[in-house]
Amino acid sequence: MPLQLRLKNDHSFGPDDIVSLTTAFKATLSKLGLADRSDPITSEVAILVIDLAKKGERDPQKLCEQAVSILRG
Repeated sequence: MPLQLRLKNDHSFGPDDIVSLTTAFKATLSKLGLADRSDPITSEVAILVIDLAKKGERDPQKLCEQAVSILRG
């Protein structure tokens, strides 16, 4: 899973944050219709969700909405 790999050595987030990011990541993939986790775009989604969280957002629904909005342009 791209998100877990990206967070492996990143100590910016606690366990509760990781649950929120994982929820947002999965929801974003679902809304974008991305089922293949080996698709390179899933890594981009993971990076975007992590970057949004690093800017302060921790609510999974808001993270998802923001990520989808950015990706859909």
